[in-house]
Amino acid sequence: MAILHVNNHKVADAKMLDRMLKNIGLNDTDALEQLYNTCSSSVYAYALSLIKNPDEAKDVMHDAFLSIYKNANTYNSVGKPMAWILMITKNLCFMRLRELKKQASFGDDYLNNTCHILDGSAEDKILIENCINNLDEIDRQIVVLHAVSGFKHREIASFLGIPLSTVLSKYSRATAKLKNYLKEI
Repeated sequence: MAILHVNNHKVADAKMLDRMLKNIGLNDTDALEQLYNTCSSSVYAYALSLIKNPDEAKDVMHDAFLSIYKNANTYNSVGKPMAWILMITKNLCFMRLRELKKQASFGDDYLNNTCHILDGSAEDKILIENCINNLDEIDRQIVVLHAVSGFKHREIASFLGIPLSTVLSKYSRATAKLKNYLKEI
């Protein structure tokens, strides 16, 4: 096997990767395992650089190898197999980031109907819904994600693509607004 060592990292040559991909295209699971052992750290590092979340990067890495297995029969060698592998990884990262953004960017219907999961009377639910509706969209998202859905502030920062300090200050100001609104009623 032609594996080069660069700065103590294994780097497979293009011909070897091409052979692995060709064999994977023929449903050779041993070749998939060999490719995984050779490239997984590079795929993970690339995914992590795009997603910035270790758990999500691991999920994307595994999805990338599943996609490689499913699509290896369509791979046409142009001498850059790692570019093909990383393109798959990049596309999966962007898809995952869009999914996370959708999860964080709940529509107004979700935000306005979050009270259905809270215990209490109908009047309490209406009061809470009115309070939440007095917040601007980003503050509502942060409050709902944290107080109702139970996400941690750092997870919310990652979902929304804003700094943790911004999430913390917006959450603090939003809860203060909610308290003031309740005092006025």
